[in-house]
Amino acid sequence: MTEHADGFLLPILVFCAAAVIAVPLFNRAGLGAVVGYLAAGVAIGPSGFRLVTDAGSVRAVAELGVVLLLFVIGLELKPSRLLAMRRDIFGLGALQFAATALAVGLAAWGLGVSGRGAAVIGVAFAMSATAIALQILDERGTLQTTHGQRTFAVLLFQDMAIVPILALVPLLAPAGGAPEGDWRDALAATGLAVGALAAIVLAGRYLLNPMFRLLALFGAREVMTAAALLVVLGAAVAMQWVGMSMALGAFLAGLLLSESNFRHQLEADIEPFRGLLLGLFFMSVGMGMDGRLIASQAVFLLAAAAALIAGKIALAYGLERWLGSRPADALRSAALLAPAGEFSFVLLPLAAGLGILAAAHEATALALAAMTMALGPLAARGIEMAIRRAEERRPPPEFDPDSFADASGCVLVIGFGRFGQLCTQMLLAEGVDVIVIDRDVTRIQAAARFGFKIYYGDGTRLDVLRAAGAGTARVVAICVDDRAAALSIAELVRGSFPLARIHARAYDRIHAVDLLNAGVDYQLRETVLSALEFGREALVGLGVAPERADEVLEEVRERDRQRLADQQASGAVLPQSVKIGPRLTPEPLTPPRSAPQPLSPETRDVVAEQAGRAAAGRAAAGKAAE
Repeated sequence: MTEHADGFLLPILVFCAAAVIAVPLFNRAGLGAVVGYLAAGVAIGPSGFRLVTDAGSVRAVAELGVVLLLFVIGLELKPSRLLAMRRDIFGLGALQFAATALAVGLAAWGLGVSGRGAAVIGVAFAMSATAIALQILDERGTLQTTHGQRTFAVLLFQDMAIVPILALVPLLAPAGGAPEGDWRDALAATGLAVGALAAIVLAGRYLLNPMFRLLALFGAREVMTAAALLVVLGAAVAMQWVGMSMALGAFLAGLLLSESNFRHQLEADIEPFRGLLLGLFFMSVGMGMDGRLIASQAVFLLAAAAALIAGKIALAYGLERWLGSRPADALRSAALLAPAGEFSFVLLPLAAGLGILAAAHEATALALAAMTMALGPLAARGIEMAIRRAEERRPPPEFDPDSFADASGCVLVIGFGRFGQLCTQMLLAEGVDVIVIDRDVTRIQAAARFGFKIYYGDGTRLDVLRAAGAGTARVVAICVDDRAAALSIAELVRGSFPLARIHARAYDRIHAVDLLNAGVDYQLRETVLSALEFGREALVGLGVAPERADEVLEEVRERDRQRLADQQASGAVLPQSVKIGPRLTPEPLTPPRSAPQPLSPETRDVVAEQAGRAAAGRAAAGKAAE
């Protein structure tokens, strides 16, 4: 038992140690996590320290990372989003992909690669590194800019194109590798594939949402995660059984759930597995690289990588300028699209296994793809620095306060109770793009009956917030009625998404100060405005002029603001972790003019009796807890 455990755990320890060492170093150098994983794989593989020698068995498991990546891509491809970005996705994306594939394919053919092999190489290198490009955009905070959106559109088209490409590559395989079957067998295989696709579509349409709704009502968090993995892997295995790509099944499952209320929760549950397995996949690719080949062809590979990066930048820049992008935006976007994509490490081995690509050409192409991933981020950084220097030398343009053409973003509303519903109505009335998450399934179902689209998700989880778009939201509105959860969300958003404004619903004065200390930009006690308005109407009912009632309301509200600011500045409210003694001494904003009147004997008796019952109940609860 011990020997078996050691044999199982040792490779895991090696992979974890290599990732922990390599990835932070390469991230620090600006090369990205993907290059770090590749380098870690080279270091521990047969070309390095030979700590792990069986790259094939590792890749068999690691390919699940690609499957999960396709599922997440499918989740993000909502029809409405595709429609809004259709010009950039299907126009710029298709042109960039076709032009790059043709140019690279012709270059490979000219270097002696067969026609079919050159076609696969052209398609593989026309892809761009989604992980690297999105990471750079996220680090710069430019995903919502014009060039960020166009870059994302091109990447989106490439991610969509990989599904039919994976299905079409086997058609390029040379004939004669296996005996041809009867036409009846081919027809049966086609019917089986169509049946599997229909089964997945029907299950996604009629079964998945009810299943997740039921699990959300009665299941634990880990059961939701297990169900998400069950859906992804089940669809992938179903496609594999009928002879199609596992990635196609995962993509279909994600696409069918893209309009689900549980989309953000599913993405958050899948994300850790996707990241780990995709990192393992890149490490397995690094392990499979031939170090001696890279060393022997270092000059050629460096020159080819530089030429490939320059060519892809030139093609993408020309197309974006032709479609109306500004020069700086086109150059930034083109630089981000220069590195070869993650799917190069899927397509090239697939083509080699089918006999389309020679083994020597496959090894060279894989090494070249890895080198573009290493050099591409450096080129993007250099281009960005050059553009910024050029922009600094230009005189600043005149500011037009009425022009907000580049303004973008949305509001993430957490909690769709009474408070959140009214808040959302204000935003929707002004045409603001709103994303709402809530973890109450009954509330989500009730909102759906009135036409509201509410996503299921726990706002106290960082992965859910990230999946719901907190990283790009301009305002995060915390409308939950749980004071502890609201404070936790505020601290999480402030620490992880510092550029977002935080507006929070406060329970009382103590909670309001806690939220201010947590860094919220605006807080409002849930009863303040309604109570003040109620008091104003009482004054009007007593005959006070409405104008005077408005003045009194503003005076009381201003005193309340000042009192709250003083209490926060003086530390009158203790931290939430302090449980001993009162955290705040209640003080009236305006003391009463008359002395308090004693209760009548009957009232005193009733109050004393109720207080005795409450004390007895607390004592009984304390004994039960002990």
